[in-house]
Amino acid sequence: MGDFGVELARLRARRGLTVRQLARRAGVSEGQISNLESGRRNPTSSVAAACDAALGADGGLIRLTETARRGTADRSLVEVEVEPLVVGYGRILEQLRDIGRSTGPRFVDAALRSTTRVLTEAAPRAEARSRQEVWLLASRFAEYTGWMAQEAGNPAEALRWTDLAVRWGANGGDETIAAYALVRKASIAEHRGDPTAVLLAGRAAVHPAATPLIRAHAARREAQGHAYLGDHGACRDALQRSRDYAREADRPGVRWGPRIENGSPLLIEASCLIGLRQFEQAADLFADELRHRPELPPDTNSRTRFEIRQASALAGIDRLDRACHLVEALLPTIRTLDSATIRTDLGRFADHTRGRAATPGQRSLIETAAALAHGRG
Repeated sequence: MGDFGVELARLRARRGLTVRQLARRAGVSEGQISNLESGRRNPTSSVAAACDAALGADGGLIRLTETARRGTADRSLVEVEVEPLVVGYGRILEQLRDIGRSTGPRFVDAALRSTTRVLTEAAPRAEARSRQEVWLLASRFAEYTGWMAQEAGNPAEALRWTDLAVRWGANGGDETIAAYALVRKASIAEHRGDPTAVLLAGRAAVHPAATPLIRAHAARREAQGHAYLGDHGACRDALQRSRDYAREADRPGVRWGPRIENGSPLLIEASCLIGLRQFEQAADLFADELRHRPELPPDTNSRTRFEIRQASALAGIDRLDRACHLVEALLPTIRTLDSATIRTDLGRFADHTRGRAATPGQRSLIETAAALAHGRG
């Protein structure tokens, strides 16, 4: 019946429902849903039918139940089947990441929290030799839940989930998350304008459990922190270290953080150039790189942030018409994603336009951007 639980969780996550919401729709208890999703209990025919109807599964859940019963005796309590649990929920995490990139945190937060609860309840009941796999998956869910909390503008909650990811990662035998957690904390600090971001990133880079990939992420965060502090030399040094580490980052193992290629070294360098107020170079780099980055599809968080930064660079060289045109085209995506990190970049764009001659239409657009940066509009 492990496949039933995984499919139930997948459908629930796709519809953005919490365990409680699904339980209410199906007319069963929250405990029943949690037990089904973790594989601790088998569904009765009536419960399977109720869940199928609540999720609009067109009989898929009912068929899974019938197929499983033909091959195994019906038992009310089953041992957690780790392999389908880990594989199935691993796929769900990737689906939720895809949803989060294009719709923002509010559409995935509830599903992430509910699924994490299922995993942490299942882990102690798994066989000892397989328990670590479940804890490690719970840690990955917690890390991404922390990122979504940051995107939702709740840094305290982001830090709490990051600390949980470290604890559960240790339960799963993986210490590298402790190093990556410092990168996450540096990101949270940087978006709050806290200069300790550079120190946190530096600690991540020298952490004994840090992998080359984590060191590459840490060096990029250091570079951006140094740029906004106006330290050219330290910024350049950190950028070079990030490139060196990135070349070693294809080793096997758990990959904490976004794919290193999603933040092209030149896009990161262009972002640093804005902090260093070298706007013309930044604008040229952004224009060239964004034109040749098909792996950064439109209407996603990463591309939106880089395009807002491109607009900031253009504003810095008085190409306000082009800058405003870029931001105006992004407004629907900015509103959809409702991302705190995007709002930070949008606020910086508005700052770069201050004191520059603008037409009434451009001034109206800038005011709209400033309002969105503060969570209004």
